[in-house]
Amino acid sequence: MDRMLYVAMSGARAALTGQGVAAQNLANAATTGFRAVLQEQAALPLAGDVYAARVFAIPGASRPLLAPGPIVRTGRNLDVAVDGDGWIAVQAPDGGEAYTRRGDLHLGPGGVLTTGDGHVVLGDG
Repeated sequence: MDRMLYVAMSGARAALTGQGVAAQNLANAATTGFRAVLQEQAALPLAGDVYAARVFAIPGASRPLLAPGPIVRTGRNLDVAVDGDGWIAVQAPDGGEAYTRRGDLHLGPGGVLTTGDGHVVLGDG
């Protein structure tokens, strides 16, 4: 099989991965507390006696953008915004501790404070 097919497929795979990340970012743009993800990629030149412009597309790490977004006033008494580097501790589905910046809080059954997606807020008080 022609080696250049592998070069083309590496580029196609990188483009497909990038489209998936972009689609997820667009679909969740209005979700409270959502953090966009950056998909990193690198170009690796082919070794040997080949055309110099031929490179493999090497997938890199996906990492979330952790920069704070704008604070939007909602008028709800239980909506909070985390200013700075803080996080809200919540109970994960497996019973462990997880962290979120989602601040649309609600009072659940028995007066338990929960996030908008139903996770119980942990802590004193």
